[in-house]
Amino acid sequence: MASAMELTSEIVAQEELVKALRARKVSKEEIDSATQKLSLLKTSYKAATGEDYKADCSPENPAPGNERGLDATEAGEDFVDPWMVQTSSAKGVDYDKLIVRFGSSKIDQELINRIERAIGQKPHRFLRRGIFFSHRDMNQVLDAYENKKPFYLYTGRGPSSEAMHLGHLIPFIFTKWLQDVFNVPLVIQMTDDEKYLWKDLTLDQAYGYAVENAKDIIACGFDIKKTFIFSDLEYMGSSSDFYRNVVKIQKHVTFNQVKGIFGFTDSDSIGKISFPAIQAAPSFSNSFPQIFRDRADIQCLIPCAIDQDPYFRMTRDVAPRIGYPKPALLHSTFFPALQGAQTKMSASDPNSSIFLTDSAKQIKNKVNKHAFSGGRDTVEEHRQFGGNCDVDVSFMYLTFFLEDDDRLEQIRKDYTSGALLTGDLKKILIEVLQPLVAEHQARRQEVTDEVVKEFMSPRKLFYDFQ
Repeated sequence: MASAMELTSEIVAQEELVKALRARKVSKEEIDSATQKLSLLKTSYKAATGEDYKADCSPENPAPGNERGLDATEAGEDFVDPWMVQTSSAKGVDYDKLIVRFGSSKIDQELINRIERAIGQKPHRFLRRGIFFSHRDMNQVLDAYENKKPFYLYTGRGPSSEAMHLGHLIPFIFTKWLQDVFNVPLVIQMTDDEKYLWKDLTLDQAYGYAVENAKDIIACGFDIKKTFIFSDLEYMGSSSDFYRNVVKIQKHVTFNQVKGIFGFTDSDSIGKISFPAIQAAPSFSNSFPQIFRDRADIQCLIPCAIDQDPYFRMTRDVAPRIGYPKPALLHSTFFPALQGAQTKMSASDPNSSIFLTDSAKQIKNKVNKHAFSGGRDTVEEHRQFGGNCDVDVSFMYLTFFLEDDDRLEQIRKDYTSGALLTGDLKKILIEVLQPLVAEHQARRQEVTDEVVKEFMSPRKLFYDFQ
């Protein structure tokens, strides 16, 4: 049985590798080599068990990247990993299928109601509207909170450019709300080391972007008494406790497993291959002795986009083997590019999103010229048949940023019926985004280098639990 379980882990990891290689369109030789290895592993499985390998019938205890065993993605389906999101649908990724593939749990109304009872106030619009739609062990976090037991928050940012766009704000807006309603400490990891490894940047550029991005994050309103922001390039060299956890994680994940989880190939640098352990380490409270002293038993809650889940599936597999609690997660959907949910936002394409540095005029021009419309070809057709809110980017953006549920529902009804034209809908969005971005810019101007330094200084944080 042990042999079968080991083979199952290797097969699942190899299936993920083949899927990732195909999505990245690497050379045919590389794909053939990986496919041949997968075939040999399945042959070995049959020799060991007497049965053909089947993903849904294989022994339990799958590879770290696959807590319940992922089926290979069929051609034409969505593809999601930390570096690539692909979908052919104008509606965007099918998140219900993604929940099944990733083995997470849907955030249902029962869980939202429980969160509301625990915090004694209305849940955030991101929860009410399914923007944060999936979780791992959130009920466990609520159990702890209701029993006066501690937990902390962890999220992060990969600083690949100086300017952030609206989509980058989503996890931070939600994390700020979580910090406020649960009154818990927060650590924010700036993965400047990752961006140095993946992008054409110098170390100084990567660190500089981390500092500049930290200013935008601070401008979201985080409590300096309860928030520690750190650069990997800076913090890991000064914290032996953090590095010790990195090494513990590295020891318990094989090369074959990270290839399967993340799609690494033989041509990737060893820096990339070892990086996932660095993103995993903040999930454990004793990585921050200045905050939690030597306590290793405080559970972590990670709000993040679902493309980051592979890192934490790996982390959750390793955690019990090194004596730590598994981190819990809350997953968000992806923020669509202006050109539509099936396209990708890019810092190199200024028209793909609204950037936090955009002026009111730029915001107006971008929305009017580039926001994908779900409207009809003519006014007459639109009045008769109505628009499609499922693919209309202006409506999608309003679901993220318009607080009033009743107004949003009225806009949906009016646009769907044809009473509201595309130009009217875009005007509403512009009127929501212009003050939002202008207010953010004003707050950011108040974030001095001294304020950033204080947020990024390792120190004791203030929180209620002992």
